[in-house]
Amino acid sequence: MSDPRDNAITEIRAELSELDLDWAESAPGLFSVRLPGTRKLVTECALEVGGHGLNLRAFVARKPDENHVGVYRWLLERNLKLPGICFALDALGDIYLTARVPVELITRAEIDRLLGAVAEAADDSFNVILELGFAESIRKEWAWRRSRGESTANLAAFTHLDPGERPKS
Repeated sequence: MSDPRDNAITEIRAELSELDLDWAESAPGLFSVRLPGTRKLVTECALEVGGHGLNLRAFVARKPDENHVGVYRWLLERNLKLPGICFALDALGDIYLTARVPVELITRAEIDRLLGAVAEAADDSFNVILELGFAESIRKEWAWRRSRGESTANLAAFTHLDPGERPKS
């Protein structure tokens, strides 16, 4: 009889080896995976296979500087639409995506599905989280970069927060 934990680890290794992702296994059953994105360029994801389940945890954003209630409400509402993953907060208020799956259900297809869901949710939510929780910091960043003549290219998604822009009538 084969061990479900060992089978899950084998399935994860096989799927990660096939996917075009940066990943490492620091200990048997403890994986780190770098998921690429467009808005959030990289999402760091940890997979840990325990005796009974797989725990997945991916960092999305640090604790918001402002509008905590608005950010957390948006995350909770977004949880209703997520497939098998959910937003969570750590003790510091940093934002993660998490999942827990019984080891018996871990297949290559399930790993692909989970990683895809995490990559999509992190990327799709990133600018919303930044806008809701860091608007004042983004405004200051616009002003600071302009004052130094530095590029504002990576602020393009937040032109509506540019304090130097005049509202169009």
